[in-house]
Amino acid sequence: MQDEDNQVIQLETIRSRYQDVIRRHAELTERLSRDSDKMIFERLQKEFEAARASQTEEISLEGEDWNDGLLATIREKVHMEADRKVVEEDPIFLDDSPFFSKITYKVGNKVICCLEGARIGIQYETSFAGEPCEIYHCVLESKSFLEKMTVLEHTIPFFLPIREAENDLLSSNAMKFIDHVGELLQAYVDRREQVRIIKELYGNQIGELYHSLPYHMVEFVLDDFDCKLTVSLRYADLVSVLPTRIRVLAWPLCSSKELAGGTQTSRKSSGTFPSHLIPARLSYAEDALHTMSLPEAYAEIVLNLPRALQQILSS
Repeated sequence: MQDEDNQVIQLETIRSRYQDVIRRHAELTERLSRDSDKMIFERLQKEFEAARASQTEEISLEGEDWNDGLLATIREKVHMEADRKVVEEDPIFLDDSPFFSKITYKVGNKVICCLEGARIGIQYETSFAGEPCEIYHCVLESKSFLEKMTVLEHTIPFFLPIREAENDLLSSNAMKFIDHVGELLQAYVDRREQVRIIKELYGNQIGELYHSLPYHMVEFVLDDFDCKLTVSLRYADLVSVLPTRIRVLAWPLCSSKELAGGTQTSRKSSGTFPSHLIPARLSYAEDALHTMSLPEAYAEIVLNLPRALQQILSS
């Protein structure tokens, strides 16, 4: 009995320390994302708004219309425009030339425009369930049309691997880099919003919830039932919106006889779990999380939980 008490004390100590780490982690994240990042966002947002306000045309591109050739044309235009600014009085550079018309391009959730100083700006407009979410920016530049482009500045969250994408893709396939960054951002927003919704809708049933900054690792506990459910989700990569590694375990809070007799015991009243009972994997819950969004899967899990528990007890 004393050994069990010591184990409970040790577990509570670990839990307390872990919660303190989570709290400090959240404070650090907030500190890193404020002030300087907000100033950059506000400055770039104004610059993008000015570029779109001065445009002569906005062209929406679909499918093969968005290609390497078009991106090369945009690159050539920003460099020729920069050169024109330098030799503004040269008669061969005419403002009304079709080549110098100010065009922005909309490709899916991306808006691409030419910025001052031989820069290409990409604005990413994320959304969830048809509703707009955050706007992010990425500004590319190169010293000349023949030199490779680099990321000059951006407002993309620091925990998303934009520098790795720049090193792997930008010099060899700039279009793929632009598309990949858009996929990273949209997938991050999708995962984050799914977690936010279950917290809003089912927060009274969720005892604990932890996640990584990009939401590619999510764990939460449900303890408002006749068992304690632990859910662990892992995503294959940062462009995934459905988890690939899933484990859902049901930890009984009372004996099968008590359950059969209709006695309900909550975690709050029992305090600890009976040591002789082992958890059971809920395959139906794991299947739901593989194929549905997190809020949809959550509702499916809760709806079918009583029947699943009864099947476990009767087997």
